[in-house]
Amino acid sequence: MPTPRRGPTPLGSPANDSKAEQEASPAFPSHIPVSHLISAPHSPPSSSPPLSLTEHTPLLPTTSPHRPPYAAQFGHVSTRKTLSHVRGALTNTAKDAGAAVPAVILGTLLNVLDGVSYGMIIFPATGVFTDLGAMGVSMFFVSAIISQVVYSAGASGFAGANGSMMIEVVPFFHILATRIADEIGEEHPQEIIATTLVAFAFSSVLTGLTFFLLGAFRLGSLIGFFPRHILVGCIGGVGVFLIITGQVLTVSTRMPEDDFNLSLSTISFFFQLKNFILWAPAFVLATLLRVITARWHHQLILPVCTYFIIIPIVFYVIVASTRMNLSDLRHDGWLFDVAVSEEAWYNFYTYFNLSKTRWGPLWSTLPTQLALLFFNILHPPLNVPALAVSLDLDVDTNKELVAHGYSNLLAGLLGTVPNYLVYVNTLLFYRVGGSTRMSGFLLAAATLALLLVGTGPIAYIPVLVVGALIFVLGIDLVKEALWDTRHRVNKTEYITIASIMAAMTVWDFVTGVFFGIIMSCLFFVVQNSQRRSIRAIHTGETVMSTVRRPSAHRAYIREVSKQTAVVRLQGFLFFGTVTHVEETIRGLVDDASWQRSPIQFLVVDLTAVAGVDMSAAESFVRVQRLLASKRIILVFCGISSEGAAIKRALENVDLFALPGVELFQTMNDAMEWTENAYLHAWFTSSKAETKPITLPGRQDSIFLDIHESLPNSPRRSHLRDVGFRTIAQPPEPAVSIADAGEPYNTLVQAFSSYGQINPDVFRPIVSYLEHLSLPEGFILWNQGDPSDGLYVIEAGVLRATYEFTDDHSPRIEESMVAGTLAGELSALSGLERNATVIVERPATLWKLSSEGLRKMQAEQPELATTFTSLVLKSAKIDYDILLSALATRQ
Repeated sequence: MPTPRRGPTPLGSPANDSKAEQEASPAFPSHIPVSHLISAPHSPPSSSPPLSLTEHTPLLPTTSPHRPPYAAQFGHVSTRKTLSHVRGALTNTAKDAGAAVPAVILGTLLNVLDGVSYGMIIFPATGVFTDLGAMGVSMFFVSAIISQVVYSAGASGFAGANGSMMIEVVPFFHILATRIADEIGEEHPQEIIATTLVAFAFSSVLTGLTFFLLGAFRLGSLIGFFPRHILVGCIGGVGVFLIITGQVLTVSTRMPEDDFNLSLSTISFFFQLKNFILWAPAFVLATLLRVITARWHHQLILPVCTYFIIIPIVFYVIVASTRMNLSDLRHDGWLFDVAVSEEAWYNFYTYFNLSKTRWGPLWSTLPTQLALLFFNILHPPLNVPALAVSLDLDVDTNKELVAHGYSNLLAGLLGTVPNYLVYVNTLLFYRVGGSTRMSGFLLAAATLALLLVGTGPIAYIPVLVVGALIFVLGIDLVKEALWDTRHRVNKTEYITIASIMAAMTVWDFVTGVFFGIIMSCLFFVVQNSQRRSIRAIHTGETVMSTVRRPSAHRAYIREVSKQTAVVRLQGFLFFGTVTHVEETIRGLVDDASWQRSPIQFLVVDLTAVAGVDMSAAESFVRVQRLLASKRIILVFCGISSEGAAIKRALENVDLFALPGVELFQTMNDAMEWTENAYLHAWFTSSKAETKPITLPGRQDSIFLDIHESLPNSPRRSHLRDVGFRTIAQPPEPAVSIADAGEPYNTLVQAFSSYGQINPDVFRPIVSYLEHLSLPEGFILWNQGDPSDGLYVIEAGVLRATYEFTDDHSPRIEESMVAGTLAGELSALSGLERNATVIVERPATLWKLSSEGLRKMQAEQPELATTFTSLVLKSAKIDYDILLSALATRQ
């Protein structure tokens, strides 16, 4: 187990000083007076009598006949402390080294087994590569040592990180080597090997450079956005490859890799008796190991140490008891036939020859190199966070990427293969005490010793040991891809995983990777095309603007806004999702829908839209042509400052330059504009004598006369009928409006929907009101100010802004036109103002101050009660609309 860290001890406690320092310094006797300790803090206690102290005695006396000179004493103590620190450091180093021995033994055994198992299959076992297994083992160890030294030197945040060759690249290496051999030709073996070695080293350099740039620019998190199920499929494909390798290549039957294909002849070859007895024991041993580890989960059960050491011991016991000949066993495939095993570890450097390197075939392998790079860069960003969670450590993924960059660049420059931090090896290493950088350096030294010994001992390792280990890893990877994910991914993702594995098995790894990417793109389109991009569909009568209007105008707008259709969209609009949007809009204007409810405005809310591609933008152009044929105005809203990309995508197809297309920042602005258009159409076309009004918001040429543009249409008839019913013929007042004057006329506008207003009753109210004329931009009050009364708007426009403390609630703006009230609730309740109100258009107001209201309640209680009741009825309607607007904007 990792050595526990000691926490800080209290100052002055015995544990605060190291043992070496306590031995080097004289102990303080318990009988020394405190006064003596204070007067001579730097000297050991003397046998002289203690000094007498008074209030005039200095805390730091200048001289003392009983103490040696300060300089001499300081030098003596400093030397002793330096020596004690050195002895303490050596002691701690020895302790760390001793504690790391079990972890180093385990790590060395793992490197031996991995090196023999995967180093032997770095090169294909065909053609000129047949006898290069030992060279592959040497390259494996060199790469492992480089990565181990880099991680242990502090590049990695894991003190006990285990580095090793990236074994998942083996299938890609086989593709590289085979392709190079095919292009150069078997008659040029030196050129083939030299070019292949340069290709392997180049993959390390390319991987290291990519890792370094990703970490240096802190882009490690971006790799996590790549679909996980594609990586799982690739891992499963590697597992299938390893299982096949354990059966038909170097490790077992020695079947040439080029001869393997999924056919009955290949399967029958496997089950020939002489081949079956070679791979079947390895398969049985791997299965037995999986049964043991699945049933018992104790940390003392170390399969690598116990299982794979016992197997060769049993093997040689059987060989010795039966007196079998090792040469015959090697010839029959039970031992590795390593012809070059007596050569030095650095023999592979003799094959590097730039003059014999063919650059044309090397360049042709670039697609495979890129596929290998893609597969390599996905491992550390996934393994590092998982290892950090397992070890309960906090590490920086970008730092680990930089460490991988250094180790792979160095490996490539030294002519060997890519490497990475191994999750399983590191986890086991920590569990048996390898939690220090010292243990990592010792592991690198032990691996270096193995490298210097050479590859000769490989010839005495039973094939079934390596075959079983490859089977174990292959089975684990296939299980991880197919079995462990069966309940964790959806059906399409699972199909993608299985398809990638099949493509990698039938064709090759590059094809499998690109096949998985293509399938993921197709499934993404299919899945997202099934998701509804339409969040909701409303009409204008349910999604009204926050403008405060006279009750008659509001009644008119509520009915005629049935001619406004609101389509609220969400998500990313692309060719897979916009089709449903276009079909829905066409359904709103088809003949059947048109007969029931013809529309004048189509408002498209893009507030919740994340993006728009070119196909979606062109779809809106087709929609505009359809709407223009029916004289329907297309209104876009919800494109904020953050939606510049959405606006640019729509501008790129010249959508906003088309006639009958308008753009607003918010839905409230769009709805306010359409409502104003309805009112403008009524007031400009009606022959009834009605008082003209000032409209809020944007004023432009879009305020077309709908009646003139739509002669003899159902929409025009609807506007005319509703206008005469609500605006031209409001509830009859007690007297003629023309005879009453102001503020009676404005009060009729404000309250006529809630009951008759008798001028005899309301005439006294004038004495309590103050007439105001305010310019544009004047601030009536700020949010949080104390209330000073309420205002009745005779002319002009006010605008209120509501700011909420909740960051998730949007800011709400509310316009108030003639014939409405402002500040009524805060005036009646006596609470502070809940909004900031300014004059948007020059306004004429009637103010009922708080003092005036109290005076009216005292002098005219019946009038005050009637007025207050009408105010509350009006306020309820206004605030219901305001809250509804707030709810629909979420």
